Amino acid sequence: MLRPRSRREFLAAALVSGQARAAGRSLAAADDELLDDLSRRCFRYFWEQADPHTRIARDRARADGRLHLPEGRYVGSTGATGFALTALCIGAERGWISRRAARRAARAALNSYAAGPVANVHGWFYHFVDIRSGERYRDSEVSTSDSTWLTAGALTARQYFREDPQIAELATTIYERVDYRWMLNQHPFFLAHGWTPEKGFLPYRYDKYCQLACMYLLGIASPTHALDPESWYAWGREPFRYGGFDYYGRSLLWTYQYPFSWWDFRDRRESRGLRVNWFENSRTATDAHRAFCVDLRAEFPGYSADIWGITSSDGVGGYQTWGGPPRTGRLDGSVVPCAAAGSLMFAPDLCLPALHAMKRGFGERIYQRYGFVDAFHPNTGWRADDVIGIDVGITLLSAENLRTGNVWKWFMANAEARRAFELTGIRLV
Repeated sequence: MLRPRSRREFLAAALVSGQARAAGRSLAAADDELLDDLSRRCFRYFWEQADPHTRIARDRARADGRLHLPEGRYVGSTGATGFALTALCIGAERGWISRRAARRAARAALNSYAAGPVANVHGWFYHFVDIRSGERYRDSEVSTSDSTWLTAGALTARQYFREDPQIAELATTIYERVDYRWMLNQHPFFLAHGWTPEKGFLPYRYDKYCQLACMYLLGIASPTHALDPESWYAWGREPFRYGGFDYYGRSLLWTYQYPFSWWDFRDRRESRGLRVNWFENSRTATDAHRAFCVDLRAEFPGYSADIWGITSSDGVGGYQTWGGPPRTGRLDGSVVPCAAAGSLMFAPDLCLPALHAMKRGFGERIYQRYGFVDAFHPNTGWRADDVIGIDVGITLLSAENLRTGNVWKWFMANAEARRAFELTGIRLV
């Protein structure tokens, strides 16, 4: 069992975290070299694997850059397109593409969702769509979660490309059209998971810790269909302990990452109730997850202090919703690189050694055109053929926040983001 950290050790580790990076502290040369190469590869995914006209991002692609067979070739993801919009800002800022090309691509993506061809239902979008036509893919649901990532990406682009009034207008249209009150489906506080034209609202609600932070904060700050600020404090904050690590939530690791790649909770704490600092909570959840993987070594000897990470990903039998703690899904010893990569902004002292070890130990077998494959097995030789857009996206955003804090800076420059913190009493401490 890994030893839990003391408060002093946590604060010492934070000196190399995103907090220190925002103040200009440098990473070791080998770390920065790895992150620069990985980030370029992740950006390449969003540049190459989006339709050249609509700029809707593919849900997945072959890790070596080849396209899928015909049925999967044109499946786009609304959530991945939100990450793609943010990726365009990173790519332009780092000079990987020209600012002009990035603006053009951002306008096209935003136009696809603001004006069509992608249909909206009360401002919400289908999870999967055809990247060419924007049409709903099969029986895909109108997704609260994926529409949230799209909106976060739109607002990031609105701030980064401030010189472009069309981008500002399109992004604002997307955000202001989202009817948060409708997605409550008559509940005073809790959003439904989604809706389909065949069955109506999905029977599940966002009522306890998961990826919900971003959607509720956006909804509370909405200038057109605002949620009651009490929605923020209404959802369940279940305390959990693993290996001496105490934090809130019993959820998969990605839920501690996605919302907080846009919302900057560094040095911020709730002013009421449990007064949680959600940045520190994500750091502690990462600590506990690594300890959980190390504790699995007796069953799966491929795990170690530097080869770890399980979160929703591809597996031998297809897409898997797995992870822990607590143990979730049919674990088989696979490693999911984006689990560690997605927590770079919280826990670089844990995550950088893991990424180095994976790349050094398995090389080109798992590290290809778009970075790390979605998952691999360190003992059996199995690897996923694909990368998945949202997993590539969280890798890129987390790495950028560690290196510069830029995604936090751009997103939090939106007046609505600051208003959400004011309305919920989330304050600097």
